[in-house]
Amino acid sequence: MTTTLSTAEPAAPPSQHPTPPRRGRRQTALSKRTLLIFGGPFVVLFVAMYIAPIVYATVSSFYVVKRSGLGLTAPTEEFDPLHNFAQAFGDHDFLAGLGRVGLFAVVQVPLMLGVALGLALLIDSRSARGKGLFRLGAFLPYAIPGVSAALVWSFMYSADSSPINHLLEPLGIQIPFFSSGSVLWSVANIVTWSWTGYNMIIIYSALQTIPGEVLEAARMDGASALRIAWHIKIPAVRSSLVLTAVFSIIGSAQLFNEPTVLQPISSGSISSTFTPIMSAQAAVAAGNYHYAAAQSVILAVAVGVLSFVFFKLTNRSENA
Repeated sequence: MTTTLSTAEPAAPPSQHPTPPRRGRRQTALSKRTLLIFGGPFVVLFVAMYIAPIVYATVSSFYVVKRSGLGLTAPTEEFDPLHNFAQAFGDHDFLAGLGRVGLFAVVQVPLMLGVALGLALLIDSRSARGKGLFRLGAFLPYAIPGVSAALVWSFMYSADSSPINHLLEPLGIQIPFFSSGSVLWSVANIVTWSWTGYNMIIIYSALQTIPGEVLEAARMDGASALRIAWHIKIPAVRSSLVLTAVFSIIGSAQLFNEPTVLQPISSGSISSTFTPIMSAQAAVAAGNYHYAAAQSVILAVAVGVLSFVFFKLTNRSENA
């Protein structure tokens, strides 16, 4: 009997210094390079077009231009961080513009979002026909530039050419579009007409994400269309409503185009300080750039605080 001995060579010992994987390093370098290529232009534009103007306006608001009594010497800029802000909070026209914009937002934003939500729910209903046509019709006003829309509405509001008042004339009714009590709501009507379709599209898009199984189960349980809308659809688009509300609040603070276009035919009811941005623009036209910067900073801080409080309140009610 012959015994065969194994002659297999022993395995080579593992290397004491393994070579680091070069592929992983190359992928990391490639990822960083890709991020720099695609993200770099955005960062540069964001800093140049957004951060830099904010910093510049804030710094500029801390300075005051001083001139000699006789005006024989060149004006000088002095650091006085409270002067422009004290002047703004003592400016009756600027404070009236802030209050006017605040009242505008309180009334116009909920009304506009309510109409947008109603239109979105109607188009999303099972019995709706021609949904594409209705979506396009509701969105078309947003496609018209704000200045052009304001020009069209100025013709509708004009005391001499208003077709609305001509139609109501046999009934003895005349709407004073530019009276001191109604001019703000004339502007609000233009903004609502222009932006309702935009907000409706956002809400309608959120409605499309609701699973069909959930809606079908509710119908099988006997829920009516109204109950489905109130208990399922509206809670599902809550985040979209919050988003559109914040955008609308910010847009209200930026109210400028519509009242500026209507100002020449408003018979003085729309002044050059009708809104905070118009007031800042008037300060720029007068050459008081530092005061205009202070007004802009006050408006930006007010909008930021209101948006933050709104987010907190909506999150608290959602978590309750």
